Amino acid sequence: MTGFPSPNSGLRALRPAAFGADPSGERLARIRRSPHFADGVFQNPPGTPRPDGAMLEFAKSSLRKEDRVRRAPAGTVPVHATTLADLAKPPVSGLRLTWMGHSSVLTEIDGQRVLFDPVWGERCSPFAFAGPKRLHPVPVPLAALGPVDVVVISHDHYDHLDMPTIKALAGTDTLFAVPLGVGAHLERWGVPADRLRELDWHESTKVGGLTLTATPARHFCGRGLRNTQHTLWASWVVAGAEHRVYHSGDTGYFEGFRDIGADHGPFDATMIQIGAYSEFWPDIHMTPEEGMRAHLDLQGGADGGLMLPIHWGTFNLAAHAWSDPGEGTIAAARKADARIALPHPGEPFEPTAETVPSEPWWRGVAVLPTGGWPAVDASRTGDITRTADVDDARTDTAGDIQGGTADGSGEPKAVSAG
Repeated sequence: MTGFPSPNSGLRALRPAAFGADPSGERLARIRRSPHFADGVFQNPPGTPRPDGAMLEFAKSSLRKEDRVRRAPAGTVPVHATTLADLAKPPVSGLRLTWMGHSSVLTEIDGQRVLFDPVWGERCSPFAFAGPKRLHPVPVPLAALGPVDVVVISHDHYDHLDMPTIKALAGTDTLFAVPLGVGAHLERWGVPADRLRELDWHESTKVGGLTLTATPARHFCGRGLRNTQHTLWASWVVAGAEHRVYHSGDTGYFEGFRDIGADHGPFDATMIQIGAYSEFWPDIHMTPEEGMRAHLDLQGGADGGLMLPIHWGTFNLAAHAWSDPGEGTIAAARKADARIALPHPGEPFEPTAETVPSEPWWRGVAVLPTGGWPAVDASRTGDITRTADVDDARTDTAGDIQGGTADGSGEPKAVSAG
């Protein structure tokens, strides 16, 4: 006898494809066996949660006009016009990073190409008409990247896992390394199961000559209206024959960075989340100061190693000023006597090279803070070798920026930012 369909099945049929899919079958069974899954949800590393701020105060700050103005660039964001020919040249040192904006980084390491958290969509949202919109164009079209050996996803939030981007990459030969449970989303979007490497914390997989290891992070997950906490979040270590790098994904600061560094470090480069922080969610995103502390923990006191700040500049996701993460990173690097890179979106650089991009490029298009910009000490801001005074900061002039408007509209043009 045939009965009526359940209300739940109807809701599943109506939900946007961007919500992804819930884990089921053997995938769900594996999740339930994880030592990090308890009481029906994935658990964060042990730690003492800090008190959250009042959400009413956050709402008020989000609505204040002066705060809203500071949260976006005042002019066109300078984007580096990288070409396929540029990327076709192998890095001299064997290691090259290209920050594509937010947490998306193309990492060329020991002859292989790793793409972290690729988000090429216009909005980090399940809807094309609503949600945080890009503040700058994509620096390089996805098709112009060339072959990618493995795509690495940190967790399933929309600003890290973008359905249109995954669907485009599903049509290539690339592999996908994801935290436990996230593979259900990718399979729904067309990624074959045999191209998925789905890992719990402390598990590793081999891709050619690289070893990829999922490591702990302090965050959470969810894409749909009903957040089941059935997908894991992770940071990642990628180790080759000569180099090793770390990508934080999204995380609050926790003592586990020291353990990751002891087990897998030191690193030639760390890619550390330093934006979209707030007193209202202190345990799931780091400030620039906390990000620098994490970088130092990961290095375990070893000399060398460079920090690339990520998770900032591309989407308006918190109440801080658009320029604050960059300025905070400079201040933290100066205090820690650490080496950092500050590339334009799309600007390739080699972390072990003597010179890395290091000018505060955002100052030319950001809202000027009260009191002006702080001075940059070229001799000590993390071994910064290329600086620019405020008067020399890039503005909207021919030859300096790549096209597109401050709200992210417009198509990139082949005009170099440097």
